[in-house]
Amino acid sequence: MPNPLFIAPHGNPLPQQLVRITALHRRALAILHPMPRTAKPLTSPRLLIQSSAIHAAGCITLDPIRRGQRILEYDGPRLSKNLADIRYAERMVTYLFGVGQGNEVIDGFGTGMFLNHSCDPNCETEDLRGHVYVIATRNIAAGEELVYEYNLYDSDLEDTCDCYCSAPQCRGTMFSDLEVKRRARAFARQGAAKKKA
Repeated sequence: MPNPLFIAPHGNPLPQQLVRITALHRRALAILHPMPRTAKPLTSPRLLIQSSAIHAAGCITLDPIRRGQRILEYDGPRLSKNLADIRYAERMVTYLFGVGQGNEVIDGFGTGMFLNHSCDPNCETEDLRGHVYVIATRNIAAGEELVYEYNLYDSDLEDTCDCYCSAPQCRGTMFSDLEVKRRARAFARQGAAKKKA
């Protein structure tokens, strides 16, 4: 049987050696798009995942980033908080990001999961119509690690979530201020209950 000849979108036939079809591939359909004539300007900075002094791996920018610039979207599958609690009950590390009223989380799996916590952040997150974006809070030079305050909440009392950012104003925890207060009240109630017993 002769090999069919594919025609690229610009109208030229492709060389025979590029279009050989095996029995396994006969059902596949490929759409070939022409290459753009001019390169599009970069709208997002180039990012690099590498070792971090803060924690394991971090995300470094290869390009300068201006204050207020949207850097990336924290994206991944959406789960209910209850399902995520069950799914990750035995995991030490998760990349869950609470959205909306806290009943839904993003199970982050992508570049965003490599942004570390710091008490001296150069980024912050913004929830815009259900999409979570990482935004620069100041001008960031090429080569800097991208970091934001995690502001963790809804923890179990045995969780510690210590911070190792080494910033001069380090709070020692990745918990939000409200979570630190909630935990202090819970520990006080727990201590009072033990004294009564």
